[in-house]
Amino acid sequence: MKLNQEILAQAANQARGLAIDAIHKCSSGHLGLPLGAAEIGAVLYGNALVHNPAEPRWLNRDRFVLSAGHGSMFLYSWLHLSGYDVSNEDVQSFRQLHSKTPGHPEFRETPGVEATSGPLGQGIGNAVGMAMSSKMAASRFNTAEHTLFDNHVVCLAGDGCMQEGVALESIAFAGHQKLDNLILIYDANDVTLDAMADKTQSENTAARFKAIGWDVITLADGHDIAAISKAVNKAKRAKTGKPQLIIAKTEIGRGIPEVAGTSKGHGEGGAKFADAARAGLGLPADKLFYVSEEVSEYFAAHKKRMARQYNKWKKTHKEWAAANPELAELLASRDVAPTTADLSAAIPEFAADTQVASRKAGAEVLQPLAEKLPLLISGSADLHGSTLNYINSSKDFDPENQDGRNLRYGIREHGMAAINNGVAYDGIFRTSCATFLVFADYSRPSMRLAALAGLPVVYIYTHDSVGVGEDGPTHQPVETVSGLRVIPNLDVIRPGDPEEVAGAYASAFSRTDGPTLLALTRQAMPIQNSISVATRREGVAKGAYVAVAETAPLTHILLAAGSELQHVINAAQKLGSSVRVVSVPCFERFLRQTEAYREEVLPNACRKRVAIEAGVTGLWSQFVGLDGKVIGIDRFGLSAPGGIAMAELGITADAVVEAAQSLG
Repeated sequence: MKLNQEILAQAANQARGLAIDAIHKCSSGHLGLPLGAAEIGAVLYGNALVHNPAEPRWLNRDRFVLSAGHGSMFLYSWLHLSGYDVSNEDVQSFRQLHSKTPGHPEFRETPGVEATSGPLGQGIGNAVGMAMSSKMAASRFNTAEHTLFDNHVVCLAGDGCMQEGVALESIAFAGHQKLDNLILIYDANDVTLDAMADKTQSENTAARFKAIGWDVITLADGHDIAAISKAVNKAKRAKTGKPQLIIAKTEIGRGIPEVAGTSKGHGEGGAKFADAARAGLGLPADKLFYVSEEVSEYFAAHKKRMARQYNKWKKTHKEWAAANPELAELLASRDVAPTTADLSAAIPEFAADTQVASRKAGAEVLQPLAEKLPLLISGSADLHGSTLNYINSSKDFDPENQDGRNLRYGIREHGMAAINNGVAYDGIFRTSCATFLVFADYSRPSMRLAALAGLPVVYIYTHDSVGVGEDGPTHQPVETVSGLRVIPNLDVIRPGDPEEVAGAYASAFSRTDGPTLLALTRQAMPIQNSISVATRREGVAKGAYVAVAETAPLTHILLAAGSELQHVINAAQKLGSSVRVVSVPCFERFLRQTEAYREEVLPNACRKRVAIEAGVTGLWSQFVGLDGKVIGIDRFGLSAPGGIAMAELGITADAVVEAAQSLG
């Protein structure tokens, strides 16, 4: 389509006016990026992006990710102008309770928002994940006769994003994987929040990106609409096998001379000059949140053009589905959530004499689940040989084999988690990733965002306690499980035997409304065949269950999670028939059960309770109460063989017996 520079320039200034008015009205927000990148927005939403505001989740749309999420009024303005379900009234409700325009973009809250982008750099990782997902989809579903997937992912980032480690990890992965459908636009305004950017950075960005396998286009004037359009179109047409970086030199806060080009232009400080700024931009003084009739008509016509492109794709999709019914069924399966029972039924029972680490049990469980879930992918941060989450029936994903289901992320735990979020946002593949549990601290910010956005990512994190042994306290995650349990909407499952592992995997991969972390052992643990397979697997799905029932009037309840389940079962045998054993593999799932079920498992009448877990003790108080006791490790670990470390730190059946007897 021919570039209408005049109307797009008007749209850019009117988008600036929307941002100024919204931020001035609520006295909160960030003006710098919406004003500084307005021409970039005009080119993207008014000309270059392939999208359909009437169908925001169209599979073959170009994805736009605003990594610098603080500049959210940039995105809301362009979604409104483009014809998404973001009204002028929604723009006026910026940052207000229950509005469609929250302070930072949130997935599912606003049509057209592809990712929850708040912490800087996350959106870059998300965009890499989306680009990878699109490559996987194209490899699996495109045929010689029909192209379903040929879209691009465009990400807008600022200096803050580019300085974050998660971004650097992600861009290195993208370059190595030759994700040439990814376009990163760097809003290079030479300003960070506190000061001019030269106070904190001096690298040659173009040289750095070229060195890790990217093509680079530099725009000396990031406000030149024709130059921006030429650069974006060149990036979209590039056939170099490299992701594309566009460095756009812009002026932060452009349109408010009092703060433009300075760190004061970053936040809402310039909003006090709103009246003068609006006049300088040619906006009418008496019409706030102004959009001219000409601009509205242009974008209405553009929306119709995009709808025609979408309808053309729909026709292709219909023909493709008729010619490829099996592929069509596979693609449609992305929207059909498997049940926990169905997944559990696909997992064979373990042999009666099994004694393996739960990571090894997980490796066995993963294989039938990968067959049952053909859109499941699995990756590891350079630890497949330890985390054991490799899908044996497939190969590695790489530039020559983009339908591979195994991802090698390298030693990039934070980037790995952000990229997985991007795959989950894209919604085609079911994604999982792995590392040692102690390194969850490296991926935690992305895990938190997965929980916030309700993304069904599964984390297969192993080496879950001081049972790691000789590697010592740096690798023994005594506080990590509890630290993750406090993240809202993150299920943390620590299974206690191989059949609980099966139940954990089935529960995790059937969940659709949030992420799940599986905390698995390095050390072997016995199978608990005195408990039925169904009880163990179904019990995990409920978070806690009665593993051993009392046969005399109940006096004590012993609780445990993970590998410590064996200790409470052994302790109960010594304490007698009035003792109940409760396995608690997942706090979050148990707390979601009905009050009646929780009372059935942990009757309030029984107050003599002992819990044991090889980690910090604080969160167990909600289950043992003031009268009970918790055996745990409220210190860092030590370097010794795993069993010796456990015994030295008091994680034994004898300690449980002693604690129970002390309660009377």
